[in-house]
Amino acid sequence: MPDDAIAAHALAKRYGRIGALQDLTLRVARGECLGFLGPNGAGKSTAVKMLVGLVRPTGGAAEVLGKPVGDRATRARIGYLPELFRYPDWLAAREVLAFHARLLRLRDAARAIDTVLDEVGLRERAGDRVGTYSKGMQQRLGLAVALLGAPEIVFLDEPTSALDPVGRSDVRALIERLRARGTTVFLNSHLLGEVERVCDRVCVVDRGRVVAQGTVEALTGATRGVRVRLDDGWREFDCAPAEIPDVIARLVREGARIHAVEPNQTTLEDRFLALVAHA
Repeated sequence: MPDDAIAAHALAKRYGRIGALQDLTLRVARGECLGFLGPNGAGKSTAVKMLVGLVRPTGGAAEVLGKPVGDRATRARIGYLPELFRYPDWLAAREVLAFHARLLRLRDAARAIDTVLDEVGLRERAGDRVGTYSKGMQQRLGLAVALLGAPEIVFLDEPTSALDPVGRSDVRALIERLRARGTTVFLNSHLLGEVERVCDRVCVVDRGRVVAQGTVEALTGATRGVRVRLDDGWREFDCAPAEIPDVIARLVREGARIHAVEPNQTTLEDRFLALVAHA
């Protein structure tokens, strides 16, 4: 479909006898943020590498930005942060970005580099060698490379793996800004709380196949009931959301002391663990 940033049908990859990806079928709309989830060995990184054109599929087909995966002209419109990457320790961050800017043939490379350095918070350390960077700063540099040239779609493979809570918050804010610009974000992450906060939809893969996809609300189910902590501990009440104030008011009339009230809702982590219980 013309509005799809990504369209994959029965995408598969085998390495000899090993099936890394069996049957990946999904669609990602332009401007959407998709959370791509799965246990270790589910085929997530293999899928990302095929979609960005680094690995050739052995079965099925896929299109990115309306062109078959691997199309050379389309690659310039894609940003990619690999899970494992390394830049030469002796290069400065600005030199790393300048090299990638030349690969992209950016006309105003200096401005583009300054823009992404500001975006990831590395402007003040742009002249320092990569070897002096912490893991978190190197991760920020990888993000800057992925954002260089304002790509239409960004693939982020574990973007917060080396970041502290402040860094993760910064990445969340960055993803929100990308979405506001209409950039498509394909987020592969093990941090389900991060995915739950920023993604429009979620796709769960297991053993190389899609086992569930949809909005977080659709996968976890609507809120049903409430948990109330009283003097003697937590109690659960099965009621519709609109009935929760009445439940609380009744408890107060009966003389109960209420210490906390929480919605009784399945989390994304609960649902994920149920889907991949064998792992």
